[in-house]
Amino acid sequence: MQQPRDFSLYGAVDLGARQAALKRRDAAAQGPKPGTGHGGGQGGDASDGAAGAVIDVTEETFSTDVLERSLSVPVVIDLWAEWCGPCKQLSPVLEKLAAEAGGRWILAKIDTEANPQLSAALRVESIPMVMVAIGGQIVPGFLGAMPEAQVRQWIDQVMAEAQRLGFGGGSGGPPGSGHDGTAHPGSATARGGPGRPDGQNGAENLPSDPELAAAQKAMERGDLDGAEAAFEQMQASSPGNPVAALGLSQIRLVKRVNSYDQARVRKAAAEHPGDVEAQIRVADVDMAMGRTEDAFDRLIGTIRRTTGADRDHARRHLLSLFEVLPPRDPRVAKARTTLSGLLF
Repeated sequence: MQQPRDFSLYGAVDLGARQAALKRRDAAAQGPKPGTGHGGGQGGDASDGAAGAVIDVTEETFSTDVLERSLSVPVVIDLWAEWCGPCKQLSPVLEKLAAEAGGRWILAKIDTEANPQLSAALRVESIPMVMVAIGGQIVPGFLGAMPEAQVRQWIDQVMAEAQRLGFGGGSGGPPGSGHDGTAHPGSATARGGPGRPDGQNGAENLPSDPELAAAQKAMERGDLDGAEAAFEQMQASSPGNPVAALGLSQIRLVKRVNSYDQARVRKAAAEHPGDVEAQIRVADVDMAMGRTEDAFDRLIGTIRRTTGADRDHARRHLLSLFEVLPPRDPRVAKARTTLSGLLF
């Protein structure tokens, strides 16, 4: 079966395919020696420390400064406006952490008032709003101002996952080091030998290196049972960790789909539209193949047509598919709104 695609940065199942694709794109965009040193390519300004770690982005420069740059280094996007009080609290925190990172990630600041079309394209509804660009994909981050410790923890989690997807970062430390020089789970350093996430830098909710390494190695050799067990252990040792939760949801989805005969599943769903289980199986297949909205729409349609236990079964399965994506994914938000309209 083809591995899931188009999952967010936090997805775990499609690691191998995504990493290979990123390396190919990086090689094409950056020239020789992909994956070594800072991948900024265009002058390498991000490796110059604070001076290149924070950039102002406009509608005209967004493609180059954010999307193209994100093929080699994560780009955190800070959406702000001069009139926004909370923005003035959050922006200095992000700028400080970007300077500390030394080029491992870049902070792109976008003035929403000066760039209304870009703000509309990014679906900005309130500010401050933070997003992440990785491999040319935009991933929702968080809304509102947060204390430095929480922002630092969020960035640690993003960077740990980014490194699992093949990003080595810039010159702010040895390969696989964090902004504070400590090894992060999933990094090249961590894979070479277990490190210790520093609880003082907000990384206390990250999984330990051995658990993450075990999950990654199991995925790379196609051992879904082993990956599931590793993610379960990761979740037990770090309750609420988003990487563990999403990894488990996606692994379990793939395991279900691997047990299906896809042609028979689709035929059964077409011939028996009232068969909830048949509709659920096709939704699973669509979700695993990256057709997220098709999966959600199918189950929402099933919920609309059914009652009682059948309706509740479809509803509960839809909720389980929401967990395959980050909670702030706009497709999840849209489907949740539609679901609420049906139920209440």
